[in-house]
Amino acid sequence: MKETRTTARKRRHVRVRRKISGTDQMPRLNVFRSLKHIYAQIIDDVAGCTLVSASTLDADIRDQVAGLSKTEQAKVVGKRLAEKALSKGVTQVVFDRGGYLYHGRVKALADASRESGLEF
Repeated sequence: MKETRTTARKRRHVRVRRKISGTDQMPRLNVFRSLKHIYAQIIDDVAGCTLVSASTLDADIRDQVAGLSKTEQAKVVGKRLAEKALSKGVTQVVFDRGGYLYHGRVKALADASRESGLEF
């Protein structure tokens, strides 16, 4: 039976998650992208809670991303996520690309987060 793209991505994500875990000192920055939107969360896996989240569906971001390309939208989400994280006192994170290639929207989100002050 042939493996689909989704199942292959999930398999890669499980493999990466065996090695990466977020703590209260260095939480995990998780990325999920759909065909239309991109979502990012900063997660403390020890406590099992999401510290900060941002996506193209957020009310304050939705107005900014109207008419932009998906890569530009990812940059806006990454910048906003970093701003929220810094206001909560989170400066260092572990990047979890979610099984996606580090390319395009995922790379744009990561680069914008780094430029806004997150370290990873």
